[in-house]
Amino acid sequence: MPELPEVEVTRRGLEPQLAGRVISGVAVREARLRWRIPREVRLLAGRTVRGIARRAKYLLVDLGDGHLILHLGMSGSLRVLAAGSAPGKHDHFDLELGDRVLRLRDPRRFGAVLWTAAPPQTHRLLAHLGVEPLSRAFNARRLHELTRGANVSIKQFLMDGKRIVGVGNIYASESLFRAGIDPRKASRKLSVEEAKRLVPAIKRTLLAAIRAGGSSLRDFVGSDGASGYFQQRHWVYDRAGQPCRRCRAPIRRIVQGQRATYYCPSCQK
Repeated sequence: MPELPEVEVTRRGLEPQLAGRVISGVAVREARLRWRIPREVRLLAGRTVRGIARRAKYLLVDLGDGHLILHLGMSGSLRVLAAGSAPGKHDHFDLELGDRVLRLRDPRRFGAVLWTAAPPQTHRLLAHLGVEPLSRAFNARRLHELTRGANVSIKQFLMDGKRIVGVGNIYASESLFRAGIDPRKASRKLSVEEAKRLVPAIKRTLLAAIRAGGSSLRDFVGSDGASGYFQQRHWVYDRAGQPCRRCRAPIRRIVQGQRATYYCPSCQK
């Protein structure tokens, strides 16, 4: 599933190509995504794209009097193509912008195309989201406060979008390795010193992934169709049995909350 880095890579690729463009039409070939595409989306012609923001794993297309809320789901991608490009089987939605089109491809149909005329932060999908990990608001003190009383492992805690958004499975494992923290550690026992290591580790991991174009393990491609290559730099994720890049101890794999966790038993205490 695309996580924060993949969505941010998509946003950065789309904004310079779409900002200032006037919507000339909308094509909905399949409305039955995770939530049905609402009727209002079909009536957007004439509006101008003012910019594209990101909140967690949602893209927010500012159209002045409202926002398109886009989500890539588990296998979706957004591409900018030349107008008239023939759609494929899984190309469910087009935002037409004169000589180009923004196209959503979503084989599993777990993505979303929604509309809100209200401030997007009040939308039911965004209103209860946690702190942005790349923001100034996310610091060691905030993380330490958030973990007090949490009765889950620190790995599962990092993946809870109501506390911290967008970290996801890959980046939680990678961040905990960088910070030298065992993913099985109880969140409530995270010390202030560990929080001081973990926050910059999360930020460095996410920024490195963004620079690498994200992780393309299965379906993800950026807006230009290129795959990310951060998976080539993973310290631990998907490297079970392989030697740690630091100490050469074998990387271990366990399951936490039905998700695979990878860690080095020597480097992470």
